[in-house]
Amino acid sequence: MTLLDDEVWAGRYHSDGWRDAAASRPVVEPATGDRLGTVGLATPGDVARAAARAAGAQRAWAATPPQERAAVLRRAGELFTAHADEIADWLVREAGSVRAKADSEVRLALGECFACAALPAHPQGEVLASEEARWSLTRRRPVGVVSVISPFNFPLILGLRSVAPALALGNAVLLKPDPRTAVSGGVVIARVFEEAGLPAGLLHLLPGDGTVGQALVEAPEVRVVSFTGSTDVGRAIGERAGRLLKRAHLELGGNNALVVLPGADVAKAAAAGAFGSYLHQGQICMTTGRHLVHESLREEYTAALAAKADALKVGDPAREDVALGPLIDRGQLERVHRIVTDSVAAGATLAAGGEIAGAGYRPTVLTGVTPGMPAWREEVFGPVAPVTGFTTLEEAARIVDDCEYGLSVGILGDVGTAMRLADLIESGKVHINGQTVDDEPHAPFGGVKASGTGARFGGATANVEAFTETQWVTVRPDIADYPF
Repeated sequence: MTLLDDEVWAGRYHSDGWRDAAASRPVVEPATGDRLGTVGLATPGDVARAAARAAGAQRAWAATPPQERAAVLRRAGELFTAHADEIADWLVREAGSVRAKADSEVRLALGECFACAALPAHPQGEVLASEEARWSLTRRRPVGVVSVISPFNFPLILGLRSVAPALALGNAVLLKPDPRTAVSGGVVIARVFEEAGLPAGLLHLLPGDGTVGQALVEAPEVRVVSFTGSTDVGRAIGERAGRLLKRAHLELGGNNALVVLPGADVAKAAAAGAFGSYLHQGQICMTTGRHLVHESLREEYTAALAAKADALKVGDPAREDVALGPLIDRGQLERVHRIVTDSVAAGATLAAGGEIAGAGYRPTVLTGVTPGMPAWREEVFGPVAPVTGFTTLEEAARIVDDCEYGLSVGILGDVGTAMRLADLIESGKVHINGQTVDDEPHAPFGGVKASGTGARFGGATANVEAFTETQWVTVRPDIADYPF
């Protein structure tokens, strides 16, 4: 039996083992519409039972010696390695990933597990000075139960990057993947940790609709909600969590800028821009959504980027060698096309693309865009590259920041000039001589403004902050004397 044999999970959700679900949903291949299987859907009642069970199981897990917790994470990393091809196949067919993207996502997943295996032994506090005759110190304690709500675009890593550190630090987890990618974003994670020997009751897979997501936020046992997805949904989750006095870690949308400075190598810049805008069909929060090019290079860069776009093949990544696969569903495909056509109607010019290609969309380059056009203003979440020019560094900084989002910025060209620009802009990430899409398990990840609540994932410091609470402890040699 393979790791993902559907005899285990078909029509089921995972909560203390695989349970038959009251309702189910077909797993659909976006490139073809073919049915790949059936995933079970949880209900709010299932969430309530899972949360209570998780809270009970978590106490023993938090008391488990650090190296035993670390060993589970290492075994999970080894399982991702052993089953890499099988997992990547699911990412190709269920999420519409091209093979290179799917393989990269699996590598990120195993790297996440190995990095998190170090967390149980990471320093968990500090010794403080005190005006009293005592020891004063802080220690980090697990929050208890963490809810993780993850999206469809990088379904495996965007769920695992919260699940793995939360478990490593002694918590239990309720995981709700996007129902459209519930296998590669949920079943894979549940099966890997099941086979890695994670004790029962600690990880619950609960696919479902918005009512299930609401239950994951509102369950009284849950103390932290980790959400990756759209800004609108993130705002609603943050508001509800705030009323319930729970922490919500929100990694939201982006409309990220790539700035091409005067004197930059145009051929290399266009390759970076194409990668940033067209990787995974532009369905990435860090996708390059705005290309700001110095006026001295704008025409040359636009032509080079359009040539790149015209050369990229769109198709079915499970059956042919393509650069771009399908968009996740027909609704998203039509939304992208509407944004492009509305922008052209408003005065933008198509330099490449602008067409639906089966279940995918041709890589698109738009020129003559203005700030009010939807292709410039909105997070498109599709393979669309709007290009505009700038003349001064201050103008470039103003254009970059004239956006509700603040997730990622790439700056290409002279390093000294890029450093000066980086000091002028608001962004959770700045990549000098790199495009906007980048991630590593040990690097803090997050955005500012409408892109979220800052770096709440990645690296020991951010992960410990995200999934533990600080407790102050004092110790005296004897009972203190008090005046009462």
